[in-house]
Amino acid sequence: MTIETKPPLPPFNLASATQKVRLAEDGWNSRDPQRVSLVYTEDSQWRNRHEFSVGRPQIIAFLQRKWQREHEYRLIKELWAHDQHRIAVRFAYEWKDETGQWFRSYGNENWEFEENGLMHKRYASINDLAISESERLFHWPQGRRPDDHPSLSELGL
Repeated sequence: MTIETKPPLPPFNLASATQKVRLAEDGWNSRDPQRVSLVYTEDSQWRNRHEFSVGRPQIIAFLQRKWQREHEYRLIKELWAHDQHRIAVRFAYEWKDETGQWFRSYGNENWEFEENGLMHKRYASINDLAISESERLFHWPQGRRPDDHPSLSELGL
């Protein structure tokens, strides 16, 4: 039996925690629920806003619902803090709803990892701010954020 691993593995240092955050951002910007779910343990526990999910099937279902209503989704994550097996992240993402109203959603996530690098716990707190299209700051083509695109700190967010 092969044990799943998702490097970088804990214990985290600044470089490996920063890499883990960027890999997570890249996965979420793919908007592929199956791909995203593979970085979580089979029994991963989530709290996302008011929803609680346990396990990959529930995570996939959550992400499918999310990206059906959040169009033109673009996300930036930034490392806030880390220790041996935990990472704290702040993030912002822009999206529009079915009426064409744009939003910037701001949040924080707390992550806890198993030894194999899979995330076992994810707790997210998120607030939405309605913005006009002219206020948008995330303009890259959907998918991975270009390496030269400003970070949240560089954008003053």
